[in-house]
Amino acid sequence: MNEHKELSFTEHLDEFRGVLIKSIIAVLITTCFSFSFANAFIEGLIRPIGKIVFIAPQEAFVSNVLIALLAGLLLASPFVFYQAWNFISSGLQENEKKYIFIYGPVSFVLFIAGACFGYFAIVPIGLKFLLGFGSESLVPMITLSKYISFIGMLTLSFGLSFELPIVILFLTKLGLITPDFLSDNRKIAIVLIFIVAALITPPDVVTQCLMAVPLLILYEIGIFCSRIASRKRDI
Repeated sequence: MNEHKELSFTEHLDEFRGVLIKSIIAVLITTCFSFSFANAFIEGLIRPIGKIVFIAPQEAFVSNVLIALLAGLLLASPFVFYQAWNFISSGLQENEKKYIFIYGPVSFVLFIAGACFGYFAIVPIGLKFLLGFGSESLVPMITLSKYISFIGMLTLSFGLSFELPIVILFLTKLGLITPDFLSDNRKIAIVLIFIVAALITPPDVVTQCLMAVPLLILYEIGIFCSRIASRKRDI
């Protein structure tokens, strides 16, 4: 039994508190650093549609703080992950560490790929379609908070949705699902995918479809990965 497992509950709690405090301090430092660039980042976000408005005195400031916090979390994430890994790694078996080393980086890459796809591909299409309903007598007046919320929701949703293949693969490895189960329940999965897309996207049909179609493709990729994993388990 290793030293980490021999620690008492109080010692584990003290160690966790130390990790938490270090992580919070790191996020605060990177957030303060990011705040000086938040306004320039917001300017870059709104450039595709020109000027937008804010209707509450604090809206612009709160938006800058939110952007700085998100950037701070991103910048501090390597340090936070390192602290978290030091805390949990000593209590893991070698095979558990192997799975984390494999699934962790792949999951991170898939999330970044999904977020980039959402921001660079889907957001412009969604904005162009939705703003296309304007006219001379119907002028869009988009507020800063609503605009950031729209972009953030789509970007985060696509980042999370791209995790679907790795989730399916992981569940297959655990023996909880099989490729035949996924194939036989494809119709149910399609319905669930459209329901999920409706829940996590803005309330319009276009963005829901823009979310659902990639999810359907990812589901099929997940079935393919599940078949490969299932064959390896049978060997």
